Amino acid sequence: MEIIGVIVAGIIIGLLGKFVAPGDRDNIPLWLTIVCGIGGVVIGWYIYTAFGGNGTSGVDWVRWIVAIACAAVLVMVASAITGNNKKSGLLHR
Repeated sequence: MEIIGVIVAGIIIGLLGKFVAPGDRDNIPLWLTIVCGIGGVVIGWYIYTAFGGNGTSGVDWVRWIVAIACAAVLVMVASAITGNNKKSGLLHR
C-alpha cells in the first residue's frame, strides 16, 4: 500500500515541482513529470531523514517542501536532458 501512496504523492509533487521550477518547463511530457515527482518524493525523504528529520504526528511540511524542491530540480534536469526547449527554435532562424 505504501507504493501506491508514493505514486500518488509523486504525481502531485511532480506537478508542483514543475510549477515552481524556474523558466519554461512545459516542454517535458506528463509521464516524465510524474517520474520526476516520484523521484522527488523518494530523494526528498532520504535527504530529510539524513538531516535528522524523523516525522511528526501531523503533516510534516518540511519533508514535503524538500520533496517539492527535489522534484523541481529533477524537472529542470529532465528538461535540459530532453532538449525540447521552445527557445532553441529561435537560434535556428
